[in-house]
Amino acid sequence: MAKAKLAPHMVMADENGNVYDDPHLLMLCRRGGEWALPRPDELVPLPRESELFLLPGRRAVGFDPAGGVVERVEQTAVAAFAAPGHTLSAHPAYSTSADAAILPLFAYGAVGFAQDRLYICAHRVDTDTRQQFAHIPKSRIEGEARRLLRQYPHNRLIRHIISNCVLRYACPAARNFVLGRYEAPLPTQRACNARCLGCISAREADSPVPATPQCRLFFRPDPEEIVEIMRLHQQRETGQPIYSFGQGCEGDPLMDAELLAQSIEMFRAAGGKGTINCNTNAGLTRAVIRLAEAGLTSLRVSLNSVREDIYRLYYRPQQYTLDDVRASVREARIRGLFVSLNLLFFPGVTDTEDELAALSSFVQENGVSMIQWRNLNIDPEWYFSMTHALGNPSPCMGLAAFMKRLKKSCPWLRYGYFNPWLGERAEIAAPMPDTGAGGWPR
Repeated sequence: MAKAKLAPHMVMADENGNVYDDPHLLMLCRRGGEWALPRPDELVPLPRESELFLLPGRRAVGFDPAGGVVERVEQTAVAAFAAPGHTLSAHPAYSTSADAAILPLFAYGAVGFAQDRLYICAHRVDTDTRQQFAHIPKSRIEGEARRLLRQYPHNRLIRHIISNCVLRYACPAARNFVLGRYEAPLPTQRACNARCLGCISAREADSPVPATPQCRLFFRPDPEEIVEIMRLHQQRETGQPIYSFGQGCEGDPLMDAELLAQSIEMFRAAGGKGTINCNTNAGLTRAVIRLAEAGLTSLRVSLNSVREDIYRLYYRPQQYTLDDVRASVREARIRGLFVSLNLLFFPGVTDTEDELAALSSFVQENGVSMIQWRNLNIDPEWYFSMTHALGNPSPCMGLAAFMKRLKKSCPWLRYGYFNPWLGERAEIAAPMPDTGAGGWPR
């Protein structure tokens, strides 16, 4: 017997914040400027540890199958923020009032209701459970945090990670550090050479975004403070320790590459084991080379697009270009680093024919090993209106088809959501770039 096609109802919220469905209207989703019913291959039950958001100033919109028309209701629109490991493939459809404020910096996914449960448009890209905390009592996390504060009273970086990132923001990476597992965050930098529209740690004075989700690191740590954290994490995470420079509470770590290089060299010289990673916009190629020579294992490069106009629109780079990013990726691969792209996915802009062609070439030509599929945290209408002003987008194929076609053109690519453990030095299947004249000058 054929399985019945899933047809979720529209979800909305009343003036008291109660969320419920409309039994007569179907869920609509948005990809760029297109409104449509969800595709069967993208509907998944709302993952555990996801969140629902009410969207003030935005009225819910659904599809009336009886009349074949789109219908707007008076109730407030609702969106879902998917749990880590999932990438949203569509935004919610809604009608925005003229005086509505720009939404805070989160990812907003389409959500509907069917068969007594909520569904979202998303794809699970990583089965790693490193950022799942429902089974861990909050008291245990806070207890471990306060114990480390007492044990390391003079380490300012430990104090920042615990007091600010754990106890104030409940940062998943910082929580894992105090639990002694997985990946330890190593924030180091106050400054940045990009002025991203959706920066989550610093707000420009003229930005229409109401607030950033967190505040930036306010001091320069010493190499000894950084290495103390690395050694502590190695003692506690004895299986697959990862140490990551470049966190949401700082600028770009390459702005002070010598601090990172000294820390890496001190740690490695004393027999330090594990994967040392750097999350960055990769605008400073010489800094990447310095870290590779110091003992870095992997580089995760964040970008919203490999098309110059769309990249520049969002990142607003200062004294670097997308060509510099490309050079950094090439030099990292040549020097044996495992390179991931932290692709900030936006339905209707990323999953297009133009982006697929550009991304396939970028991956093939520069030796990229992995795509980490994260969503761009930004007001969907605001971002799309700016990208649309650059020109009409090419046809949208959806996240699942985009991933499949990219993998077909680049079969060595690894997909995921988190930085992988690679040992001290990765085994790399990605092709070596053709350096032509010999690569970046030393």
